[in-house]
Amino acid sequence: MSKVIGTALLAAGEGTRMKLNIPKPLAPLLGGRMIDFPLEQVEKFYHDLNITGSITAITGHQRDLVENYLQERNGQLKGEPIQFAFQRQQLGTADAVRSYLASNPDLRNCEYTLVICADTPLISSEELSLLFLQLRDGKLDGVAATFETSNPTGYGRIVRPSSGDGFHIVEEKDANDEVRQIKEVNSGLYIIKTSFLVKQLETIDSNNQAGEFYLTDLFQDSQAVKAVLFSTGEKFLGVNDMVQLETAARYLRYQKNSNLMRSGVRMIDSLSTYIDWKIDIAPATVIYPNVIIEGCSQIGAGVTINAGAVIRDSIIEDEAEIKAYSHLDSCHVGQNAAIGPFARLRPNAEIGANSKIGNFVEIKKSKLAQGVKVSHLSYLGDTEVGEESNIGCGFISCNYDGANKHLTKIGSHTFIGSDSQMVAPIQIGDRCFVASGSTITNDMPDDSFAIARSKQSTKEGVAKKFLKVKKK
Repeated sequence: MSKVIGTALLAAGEGTRMKLNIPKPLAPLLGGRMIDFPLEQVEKFYHDLNITGSITAITGHQRDLVENYLQERNGQLKGEPIQFAFQRQQLGTADAVRSYLASNPDLRNCEYTLVICADTPLISSEELSLLFLQLRDGKLDGVAATFETSNPTGYGRIVRPSSGDGFHIVEEKDANDEVRQIKEVNSGLYIIKTSFLVKQLETIDSNNQAGEFYLTDLFQDSQAVKAVLFSTGEKFLGVNDMVQLETAARYLRYQKNSNLMRSGVRMIDSLSTYIDWKIDIAPATVIYPNVIIEGCSQIGAGVTINAGAVIRDSIIEDEAEIKAYSHLDSCHVGQNAAIGPFARLRPNAEIGANSKIGNFVEIKKSKLAQGVKVSHLSYLGDTEVGEESNIGCGFISCNYDGANKHLTKIGSHTFIGSDSQMVAPIQIGDRCFVASGSTITNDMPDDSFAIARSKQSTKEGVAKKFLKVKKK
């Protein structure tokens, strides 16, 4: 069955002004890549209007990087995977669309073709839906999204005839002084009847100042085409440098934070709260200023995240508290657990419900059962701790022998005194007690006590040999 719409996603640009070592469509943006955002909105547009469609990314510069990234993304989709077309030379937008149509004969059978740029991350499904309905309901051959700007320099100008819906576009390099005064400009977003597109592409040449094949040349005054003027150009921002990338990030971050707050998340200062696009946060969670939540993190309900915390690719369950300036990376924090302040949870740290990880504690690749307390100044690496055990101040699991990592296992309801070390591999049973200042090198059975420190020797009257007196 032929699809209603085929989308040509223009993703061949190099982006030299961004000065990245990756192609522009892969510029990082709110935990993803810039190309993710128009793709997501095209998919939403198809879903919202219940229409069938395909997406083809037109690649060029460093095509392997772009295509490999999108192929990985395909694995996360339930719908039809993204296809690819290759534009061998950057000869203009019409040349790109020719490459698109040549990549798959079935694309000519789509009733409509949507053309959208990979560097326009703020366009939403609402704009796409409005354009499509204008085209379909108006029985037009093509529509272009336009907006007015006080500084139109660099944009193609929309030249409207005195009557009718037709229009044409004059690029900046080809415009005379009169045309340059026009404030209505081209956004680069189009939906076109595919039969009309195929026919018009045959007539487009490169007879212009840039020597390129402009897709804009298919719009002419005498045709059934329409320039759809939007009230603001904010959504049509094209990202060409790092300043514009930050502008896009601020817009998207405001949108993300606003949506979260409307869902019941409280932010003390949303303008200083940095949350990536894919993050899920349940209602009744409170987030203090200067918090960063990145990647694919999931935050439960009623969580408190205090100032300066950084959370990346982690799961935080309901009612947990992340205290100030704690750093969590690829870890799992159980319900009602408390972390920090100034704690560091490294990858594969699993903290059980009702556990307490205190200040200046670092945990790596370790699993702590419920109710475990590691209150301060300790390191647990490659360690398993049973429920309700207490780890004293200054504890170290000595997990690395210079070549390999080894496991430390501590049972449940066990007490480890302050300033103790455990030389792995080692296993401590349930209900054990380790005296403060001990270095434990041998396994301990259940219910055992261990002390491993030298006997204290006190010499009366000898301190004067060691005390230093400052010279006057």
